[in-house]
Amino acid sequence: MIVVTTPTGAIGSKLVRTLLDHDSLVRVIVRDPARLPDEIRDRIDVIPGTHADPDVVDKAFAGADAVFWLVPPNVRAESLDAAYLDFTRPAVKALAAQGVQRVVSVSALGRGTPWADRAGLVTASLRMDDLLAGAGTRFRALALPSFMDNVLRQKAAIVDEGVLRDPLDPDAKHPTACTADFAAAAARLLLDDTWTGQGSQAVLGPEDLSGNDKAAILAEVLGRPVRYEMVPPDAFRAGLSGLSEAMIHGFYDMMIAKRAGMDNAERRTPETASPTTFRDWAATVF
Repeated sequence: MIVVTTPTGAIGSKLVRTLLDHDSLVRVIVRDPARLPDEIRDRIDVIPGTHADPDVVDKAFAGADAVFWLVPPNVRAESLDAAYLDFTRPAVKALAAQGVQRVVSVSALGRGTPWADRAGLVTASLRMDDLLAGAGTRFRALALPSFMDNVLRQKAAIVDEGVLRDPLDPDAKHPTACTADFAAAAARLLLDDTWTGQGSQAVLGPEDLSGNDKAAILAEVLGRPVRYEMVPPDAFRAGLSGLSEAMIHGFYDMMIAKRAGMDNAERRTPETASPTTFRDWAATVF
């Protein structure tokens, strides 16, 4: 039995389908079961509720061999510790109590870099991984770069204005990968019961790209002009209005660390590369 948190999210929904394609027994934790697609609802075991609830995770983890752990965004969190660590603490207790063998978490690049302890959301994610590893399970953190899929949030600006905006330098190249490849990496680890120990698995995509590179690719795919516009740090921060102060600081500090090169510290190898190019993603998803 494999437990999937956030089964209606961008990564979790793809992961559930992949696991079912491999005839796995799947159990999900979901706040609103009605959001599950009809074609999979009868093929999985559904535990309603939030995976921050001790009773919910204790019930969900009973008899489970592996767990996919992803903390959902909480833009109003009073602190990063509350958003990541406090949310995860009940799961750590349930993992140990129920004897779960393997855990795969969604995390971030940055461990071992000079920015690891001052990168906002990334720092909180790394601390969450340490907490999960403390449960004594076999553990892998998916160390992820920026998501290609985040470009979808700018669909209107790209289509209507011909502008892709981001806070990174226009010619600085960084790794980027898509949620489909993240889900595939998670599935490989969850389906494989032979790996041991605790550590991380980077998923870096096939190439590093700059903002200008992405804009040029989008222009070719869409058949219309698209230019890149760098958002200055202060403007980026101002654009986060509506979030709690803790989350504004978390996003801002993460952005500063990425601008400084945090995501480039991990070397791309055959094991850390993933297959989907930004061009393929733009053509098939965007």
